[in-house]
Amino acid sequence: MYAGGMIKKVVFVVLFGSVLLGTLFGGNIYVQDRKYGAIKVYVTDRKYDADLVVYVADYKSEARGKDEIWYFEKYKSSADAVICIVDYKSEADLKIYYARYKSEAGWRKSNKYVGRLR
Repeated sequence: MYAGGMIKKVVFVVLFGSVLLGTLFGGNIYVQDRKYGAIKVYVTDRKYDADLVVYVADYKSEARGKDEIWYFEKYKSSADAVICIVDYKSEADLKIYYARYKSEAGWRKSNKYVGRLR
């Protein structure tokens, strides 16, 4: 009886830990060619046109839990969000501007994807 209770606790801790780690390691982005099932992103050359100013991190850990800091994943299965770069602003769900410095990154305008890119 005690072993069964202990197994349930271990399973709970493993499952809860997996969910928690999944929410802590965010901002991992995969770019695909097709628009279907992806967030359509337009890259603007003007900061004031952007919904989100994005800083691209060199390490996965830098993007942890942040919409505004992206780490580009090699594999779709490792990503928290899947995007597709579009050619026209009118096609976009989200308009971004790439920041040179991490301190510049952040949301500039309200958008339905706030908190969902992590």
